[in-house]
Amino acid sequence: MILKKLFYLFFLIFQLSELSGIAQSQTSFSRQDSLRGTLNSFRNCYDVTFYDLFLQVNPENKTISGSNTIYFTLINASDTLQFDLFENLIIDSVSQAGKRIDFKREGNAFFVYPEYKSVSNGKSQVKISYHGKPIEAIKPPWDGGFVWRQDSLGNPWVGTACEGMGASSWWPLKDHLSDEPDSMHMTFEVPTGLFCVSNGILRDTQRLRNGYTRFRWKVTHPINSYNVTFNLGKYTLIRDTFLNETGIHKINYYVLNNPINESKIHFKGEVFKMLKAFEHYFGPYPFWSDEYTLVETSYWGMEHQNAIAYGNHLKQNIWKFDYIIVHESGHEWWGNSISVGDHAEMWVHESFTTYAEALYMEYYYGFKKACSYLNTQKMLIANKSPILGPLGVNFQDWKDSDKYYKGAWMLHSLRNMVDNDTVWFKTLRTTCDTFKEKIVTSEDIIEYFCIKTNTNLNPVFSHYLTKTQLPCLEYSIKKDNKNITLSYRWKETEKDFNMPFGFSYGSQDYRFQPTQKWQKMVLPIDTDSEIEFRKDLFLVKVKDKNG
Repeated sequence: MILKKLFYLFFLIFQLSELSGIAQSQTSFSRQDSLRGTLNSFRNCYDVTFYDLFLQVNPENKTISGSNTIYFTLINASDTLQFDLFENLIIDSVSQAGKRIDFKREGNAFFVYPEYKSVSNGKSQVKISYHGKPIEAIKPPWDGGFVWRQDSLGNPWVGTACEGMGASSWWPLKDHLSDEPDSMHMTFEVPTGLFCVSNGILRDTQRLRNGYTRFRWKVTHPINSYNVTFNLGKYTLIRDTFLNETGIHKINYYVLNNPINESKIHFKGEVFKMLKAFEHYFGPYPFWSDEYTLVETSYWGMEHQNAIAYGNHLKQNIWKFDYIIVHESGHEWWGNSISVGDHAEMWVHESFTTYAEALYMEYYYGFKKACSYLNTQKMLIANKSPILGPLGVNFQDWKDSDKYYKGAWMLHSLRNMVDNDTVWFKTLRTTCDTFKEKIVTSEDIIEYFCIKTNTNLNPVFSHYLTKTQLPCLEYSIKKDNKNITLSYRWKETEKDFNMPFGFSYGSQDYRFQPTQKWQKMVLPIDTDSEIEFRKDLFLVKVKDKNG
C-alpha cells in the first residue's frame, strides 16, 4: 500500500509538471492577443452556421493544402470581416460565391471585404484556399500543433492537438470559442493505404487516381474549434454497442499499436463503466447521433468531440480506472456540449470534468473513496493565480493546474455547503440538460446553481475563482474541567463570504457558520477526543490563533 501511494504521488507530480511546464505567466497583452480574443466589430457582425473543410495531407514533406468554406449569417452590415489563420500558412485566395475578393493579413488574423450582392436574406459564404507547413507540436497535447510521427512499423501516424494554440494554427476560420458552427463537414485526402479518422460519422471513402484516398466525415452537432481534428494511420476499427434507457448506441475504437483482443476487452470495460457513471450524474451522452469514438494517438489524450484522443496504452491508475478515458470523456458533457466563449473561463470545462472523476469514484466505491481521491489532488493546488482569467484577450494560462484541482475542490465544497445531495445532483443533471450545446459564461453557471439549490453561492464561487488565497478559518481552543470553548472566524475572505464549516468531536459531527467576527461554541469536554476540522469536505486553510 505504501508503494502504491508513493507511485500515485509520483504520478500526480508528473501530471502537474506536464501541465505547468509549457506556459509562463503573462501580464501584458499584444494587439494579436486582442485580435484573437476579442469580439470586435469585424467578428460580432456575423454568426458562423457551417464549415466545409477540405484538407490534403502530405506526411512525407509535412505539408498541407486545402480550403474551408465558411457559411455565415450577417447580424450587422459590415464592409470588413475578420477570420483567422496562422501567418506561417499561405492564403492562396479568398472567394465569395465563386468570385475572388480582396483580403489583407495582419499576423494570425486576416480581413476580407465581402460583396453584398452575394448576400441573400443575410446569408453568405466565403471560401479560403491555403497551403503550407503547419507548426509542429513538440510535446503534445500540452504544446499544440501538428503531430507528425511514425508507428512501430514506420508508417505515418499524424494527428493534431491545438487547444490553447487554436484551430487557426492549421485551418482558416473564425477562431473564437463563442461562435460554433451548427454542424460541419470535413474532407481529407491522405496517402492510399492509410486511414483517416475525424469527428462524427464517416460518410464515405473514395480511392483517387493520384495515390490518395478521400475520407468524408460529418458532425451533426455544434463543435468548438479546438475539438476539430483528424488522425491518420494504419487503423483497425473495433465496433461495439452500448445499451441504455434510450436504446442501443454505436461505439467505435480505432486501434493502431495495441493488440486487438486486449484493446476490445479493455475499452469495453472502461468505456461502459464511464458511460454508466456519467449518464447517471449528467444525463445521456450528448452526441449519440454522432456516435462515441476513441482513437489511439501518439500523445496522452485530448477531448476531441466524438473522436477522443487516447494514448494511455491500456493502463489503469491505482484507483483501478483508465484516467484518460474517464477524464477526456467527461469533457463530452463539460466542454464539448456545455462550452465557454472565452479561454479565461475554461474552469467550466476543467473543474467540472475533474470533479466528474471524483463522482466516478463515488458511483462505484462510495463517498469516502471519492473524498480520498480528491484528497490526493490537494497537493497539486498552487494558489498562485486566479482560476478565472482576464476576458477578451485569448488568455490561456496553463502554468498551474488550479482550474482542474482547485476547481474540483470548489465544487466539492459547494456540494457540502448545499448539504442536500438530492438537490445537488439534480442541479448537476439539469445543468447539462439546460445548457446542452450552448455557450455559457461563468455568470450563467453560477446564477443557475444559485437558483436551483436555493442557496446564495455567489460569494463562495467568487472567492475560489478570483482569489489566490484559500479561505482561512482562524480558531482558538480553551478547555476547563467541564467544557471546551471553540472560538472561530473567517479570515482572508470578503465580508459576505458565507460558506459553513464543520468539525468532529467525540462521536458527534458539528456544522457551524463562521463570519469575519469572532464567535464561540461551548461543548462538554471529552477527554478522549480532539476537535477534527472537516477539511475532507471543504477546501480551507485552518490556523490556530495561538499556534
